[in-house]
Amino acid sequence: MSFTGLDMRNGRAVDGLDHLRQSVRDILITPVGSRVMRRDYGSDLMDLIDQNLTPLTLAQIYATSVDALRKWEPRLRVTRIQAEALPEEMEEGRLSIMVDGIYLPEGREITLDGVVI
Repeated sequence: MSFTGLDMRNGRAVDGLDHLRQSVRDILITPVGSRVMRRDYGSDLMDLIDQNLTPLTLAQIYATSVDALRKWEPRLRVTRIQAEALPEEMEEGRLSIMVDGIYLPEGREITLDGVVI
């Protein structure tokens, strides 16, 4: 199951883990209902990121992220998700998400860190 796509920054071909990282970010930042021809694509994460990062909110972020990635990213089996607020001097109101999982095309464990939402 090999996917090749276009890098969203420069339009060049991208594949492998670079394409997976881009896909994961796209799934997480796309609000459900915002794609015209695919209304159920994306996640509900954007509804949560402006809330205080309480343990309950973090649990909701993890659950929402895992559900969306399970549904929309067939190359990845998520084993763990962590999120933390970026320091205000870096990116106020932004989250950094780290996804651990199995990259199914190669059957190996991976970590996608620095997925900024």
